[in-house]
Amino acid sequence: MSNEKRDLEEEYFRKQDQELIAKMRKAAATDEARRGLGVQSGIHDPALLREIEQLGFTADTVSLLPLVPILQVAWAEGGVSPEERKLILDVARARGIAAGSAADHQLAEWLADRPPQDVFARAGRLISAMLQVHSGESGALTADELVKYCETVATASGGILGIHKVSRDERAAIQQIQAALKGRPKQ
Repeated sequence: MSNEKRDLEEEYFRKQDQELIAKMRKAAATDEARRGLGVQSGIHDPALLREIEQLGFTADTVSLLPLVPILQVAWAEGGVSPEERKLILDVARARGIAAGSAADHQLAEWLADRPPQDVFARAGRLISAMLQVHSGESGALTADELVKYCETVATASGGILGIHKVSRDERAAIQQIQAALKGRPKQ
C-alpha cells in the first residue's frame, strides 16, 4: 500500500472519529439539558420533557410554563395592556422569576410579541403535569390559583365604564385553560 493511499485512509478514519465524537458530545449535552429541565420542572417523563423542549423551554426558562395561560388571556384581544403587563410581571416576581434572568428576558419577549399559538395550544397538559408534581408542596401553584390569575388579568384592562370587563375572547381563553388544566397526565 502506498503512503499516499495510507494517508488518505487515515484521514478518512480521523474524520469519521471526529464526527462520532461530535455526535456523542451533542447527545451528552442534550441528555444533560433534559436532566436539568427535569430537575427544574419536576417532570421526569421523557415524552413530556421532549415536548417542553420542543416548545423552546430550557431549565432556565421552564419556570415560565405555568404563566403561559395568563399570557394567553392577556393576548386574547390582540395585545397586552399596560395594566395586564404589570399584573403578569407581579405574578412572575411572586413566582420567583428574577428580574434580568433568562426567564425574565423570555417573558419580556412574550409581553412584546405574542408567543406562537403552538405554545398556548400545547401548554395545558404540560402545566397540569407540573402542577400535579408540585401539589402538596408549600407555596405550590394550583390550577384554581392559575385560573384566578387569568381572571384577574382579564379584568385588568376594564372595559367601557367597567361594563363587560371580561371580553368574549378572554372568557373563551379562560374556559379553554380550565379544560386543559383538568387533564392529569401520568408522571
